[in-house]
Amino acid sequence: MLLKSINMRFYALSMVITIVGSLAAADNDGYTPIFNGKNMEGWKFFFDPKAPKEIDTTKNCTVKDGAIICSGKPTGFFYTEKSFTNYVLEYEWRFPVGSDPKSNSGCLVHMQEPFNKNFPRSLEPQGRYLNHGKIFPIGLGKEEYSNNKFDQELLTKQLKPMGEWSKTEVTCQADGLVKVKVNGVQVSECQSVLKSGPIGFQSEQSEVHFRNVRIKQLP
Repeated sequence: MLLKSINMRFYALSMVITIVGSLAAADNDGYTPIFNGKNMEGWKFFFDPKAPKEIDTTKNCTVKDGAIICSGKPTGFFYTEKSFTNYVLEYEWRFPVGSDPKSNSGCLVHMQEPFNKNFPRSLEPQGRYLNHGKIFPIGLGKEEYSNNKFDQELLTKQLKPMGEWSKTEVTCQADGLVKVKVNGVQVSECQSVLKSGPIGFQSEQSEVHFRNVRIKQLP
């Protein structure tokens, strides 16, 4: 009887562990963090070499309460040490309360070396508040991209007030198609010859915050 009771308790405990594990897997939904929420491990930096020397570049990106606080100064970008292809990038962002509506930043996907200027050859899902998600081909000729669409009206409806967190989702398909959603609604897409490279974020004279930067590989 005692053995049966122990076996039943073990079975019950096993079921709890299995259920909890399943819930954790469902919450993760295939995404892997590329920002650990503690420091900038796994990221590199480039700043404009012409920036005033009195600007302390070590204070450009700090981490507080699980978020990257980018001061915006000097101009430059921070980017992943690793290269990615065929994936979905997800991140949350905000500008501080009271920020100018023209506050600017941007995400960079499929970044191409050399990383020695602002900004390298890439596709930029715009980070500027007013037209967030619009895709800019940086350094690409007109023959290297097509089907570049952006719906300003949809974006305007999705924008949250300054100081509130928004979520952007960038899908980079293996065929070179990039699609951008802001707060769950697709606002842009662009087809290009670029299909892989590091992921970066711009420092562009405006304070901006990022958190929950995650990536999911596509089949």
